[in-house]
Amino acid sequence: MRLLALISLINTAGTGLWMVASPLYLTRYAGLSITETGLALTATGLVCMIASAPMGYAADRLGAREVYVAGLIAQAIGTAMFVFVPNMWVYLLIGLPLAIADAAQRAAKGAVIGGAVPPEDRVRTRAYLRSVTNVGIAIGSALAGVVLAVDTRWAYAALILADALTYLIAAALATRLERIPRHAHEPGEPRMVALRDRPFLAFVLLDGLLSVHFGLFEVGLPLWIAHRTDAPTWLIAVAYLTNTTAVVLLQVRAARGTEEPTGAARAARRAGLTLLVACGLYALSGHAHAWVTIALLIAGALTHVVAELWHSASGWGISFGLSPADKHGQYQGAYAIGMQMGQMLAPLVVTTLAVGWGDPGWLLLGAAFAAAGAAMPSTVDWALRNRPQLPTPREAIAAEG
Repeated sequence: MRLLALISLINTAGTGLWMVASPLYLTRYAGLSITETGLALTATGLVCMIASAPMGYAADRLGAREVYVAGLIAQAIGTAMFVFVPNMWVYLLIGLPLAIADAAQRAAKGAVIGGAVPPEDRVRTRAYLRSVTNVGIAIGSALAGVVLAVDTRWAYAALILADALTYLIAAALATRLERIPRHAHEPGEPRMVALRDRPFLAFVLLDGLLSVHFGLFEVGLPLWIAHRTDAPTWLIAVAYLTNTTAVVLLQVRAARGTEEPTGAARAARRAGLTLLVACGLYALSGHAHAWVTIALLIAGALTHVVAELWHSASGWGISFGLSPADKHGQYQGAYAIGMQMGQMLAPLVVTTLAVGWGDPGWLLLGAAFAAAGAAMPSTVDWALRNRPQLPTPREAIAAEG
């Protein structure tokens, strides 16, 4: 866990660098318009989503650690090439293969955790890594602020190369991870079992619907605060800081009880209901004034982050719990499809419903979240009934090692 945490800290510090600075770099120095930037980012996100399960299958067949290292190295090379982007087409020429590499390292990382970490510790490991991820992104974002202040092409080039270097360092550290046994394809068995597993895909769909709440926080809430309330815009920064701090401090604790699929499904149900409450608080803030508005928005943000902690933990517990021991890569890749789908849909959905429609939109979003969460326990029960009896974490420890 310590080695994975160090890799995640270094890697996500680079992610924070690029995440903050990329919109300005692409529109000011790489020749992309605002519309082209949106289209390009959507295209790369779509490719990453499509490639997730196949890259997970490759991790199972070729070795999770080896695919993880290869994906990080490919990302280092592709990221460095962004220095030379002159237009959208060159960006896509680099960015689309880079999206496949990103899908490979993400799925392979899940397979590494599934293969090397005892079953009863997998969710806790994921929770710990998510806390570390938020620290890394915060560090990278702060460093990116220096580049934004300088605002020259050479400053952005240095940032891009620093991001590429973080991938190389992470790859070097990843070679020290435990080697995960390769799993040969069984004759007569479908190659992409995860994409034929209907109960698991139902879970992925429900998890994707719940994942829209990430875009609600990142896109919808800032626009709501700025355009539909009388709250000061600095409250957007307070909401982000509250969310990041809560994830760093509380994600591991919030993951308790989600090690088994049934417990994780109950956490998803709680997350959906809590998101309904958060949406109601956000809607009320549009009718309040002064300090009452601020209080409602802070209460909504706090309620929202509690739901986020439960939702994240539930996804890890269910995805690992329903995954066969020799197919962690492709099942983790398929699980990632839901979150990526939700994040792709979120900007359009939340701006149209919450910001555009106001109260009815907030209530519709909240009801959708609650319905998705409520459907999770029965979906997990369906999945458990339609596969061989899964071992408990303690039984799986004995079986796997």
